[in-house]
Amino acid sequence: MILRRVLRAFTAVALAVPLALTGVTGTASAETPARQLLFFNHGYGVLDRETADAIEHSPYMKEFSNFTVQTNTGAGGQKWTGRYLMGRETYVELFGVGDLPGSDGKLGATGFGVSPDHAGDLKTVRQRLVDQGVKPVDFQQTRDFGDGKPVPWFDAIFTSPEPYESLNAWGMEYREEFLSDPRTKIGPPAYPGDVSRDRYLSEKYRDFLMRDVSAIHLAITSRDLNVTLPLLKAGGFVVVPTPGGVLATRGGTTMRLDAVPLAEIGLRSIEFTLNRPLGARQEHRIGRSTLAVGPGARATWTFQR
Repeated sequence: MILRRVLRAFTAVALAVPLALTGVTGTASAETPARQLLFFNHGYGVLDRETADAIEHSPYMKEFSNFTVQTNTGAGGQKWTGRYLMGRETYVELFGVGDLPGSDGKLGATGFGVSPDHAGDLKTVRQRLVDQGVKPVDFQQTRDFGDGKPVPWFDAIFTSPEPYESLNAWGMEYREEFLSDPRTKIGPPAYPGDVSRDRYLSEKYRDFLMRDVSAIHLAITSRDLNVTLPLLKAGGFVVVPTPGGVLATRGGTTMRLDAVPLAEIGLRSIEFTLNRPLGARQEHRIGRSTLAVGPGARATWTFQR
């Protein structure tokens, strides 16, 4: 989310598929993709203040997931505070209006990062973009642990240097300098070149219901959809056109991206897999959102504008 704001400054100087299909542009295709290199890492949404505050103070959040509210300091000293639901390989980051500076903090802004599990795969994705005729924009995010000595966090690529309208999407690869820094308390690699999501995230998810994000539904502008498609294709996702957008599948998390007018953008829903099944449906109203948990080992969180 904060990535694009810092990037603009630099460039200025130099569903499980139970989601209902309702929605496209004619630019998507369902051609057989190359080997998958990028996987859904995390997604975010900027919500109304009532809902964001309700999530932050909801007692159920601490039962449902490995939930934290934390402030990060990235490249250029940029700070952001998010509400995090952390899973085994994927996570969700939620903001309220104004939690991010400027247009990044507007109602309905969304984003996601997709990342590889093997070091060097982001370079291959970058070359695939070049082969598509896309000129990638490179960026490196850092992390400051409070001592004023930023550590390289991850490398990132964007498919456009222009500001996004509704969706900020990027490819990212964790840096070994960060993963092996003792302050992160991240374990050693499970194999040579292990920069996986599984290594990055802690095992604390086991103590809660939420296991992972299985699907996310975002309403974005057609411009941002068209800018994002090359990244999804280069990453190896299966991209299927729908009446109002696309469905990107493969790798465990389904992304539904609907093209809508700017006034209608926003996070629509998130689906989760659970660590254990529930026998009956539980419904939790949190601000202007509803989290339905069960029956079975799945949950669906829907959001209203």
